[in-house]
Amino acid sequence: MIEVHLPDMLRVAVSIKQGRISASAILRRLGTYSRKNKLYFAFRELGKVIRTIFLLKYIGDVELRRLIQSETNKSEQFNAFAKKLFFGGEGEIAENLRHEQCKVIKYNHLVANMIILHNVVGMSKALKRLQSDGVSINEEILSHLAPYRLQHINRFGDYVLDFRRKTEPLTSDFRILGKSTN
Repeated sequence: MIEVHLPDMLRVAVSIKQGRISASAILRRLGTYSRKNKLYFAFRELGKVIRTIFLLKYIGDVELRRLIQSETNKSEQFNAFAKKLFFGGEGEIAENLRHEQCKVIKYNHLVANMIILHNVVGMSKALKRLQSDGVSINEEILSHLAPYRLQHINRFGDYVLDFRRKTEPLTSDFRILGKSTN
C-alpha cells in the first residue's frame, strides 16, 4: 500500500514543507473520509512502520533507553514542580475555553520559570562562595543539583516590587573540572 501511494504521499509532504497547505488541513481532509481514502490507509501503514523501527531501536539500544528515561524524568520533574505552584483548584483548570486554558498554563509556566531562575541564581552564588572557600566544583556535584526547590518560597506572601533596587549581574565565573565557564 505504501509503495502504491508513495508518489501521492511525497506530494503531500512537499506541499506541507513548502507551506502550500497546513498539516492540520491535510489531517482533517484525510480523516474525513478515512474509510474510503486509500491515501489515509497508506499514511497509517507508514506510521506503523516508523513506530516499529523506533521500537526495535529502543529495544536494542541501552543508551537510547537511558536517554529517554532521563529526559522523561526531567519533564516529569518540571510538571510536578509547576503543579505544586498552581494557585487554586489543585492543578485543575476550571475554564472550558481552549484559549483560556492555554493562558492559565502559560502563566503557570511563567511563574515556574521565574522561580527556577531565582533558584539557579541562588545556587550559582552558593557555588561561587564554595569555590572561593577552596571547594572544587565538578560535574558530579552539579549533577545532584536541581532548580525545583520550593521550601524557601512563600507562595501566599506579600511581594513588593522595588524598581529602584539595583541587582547584581548574573555571572557564572566559577570553574568546573578545570574548564572556565565565563
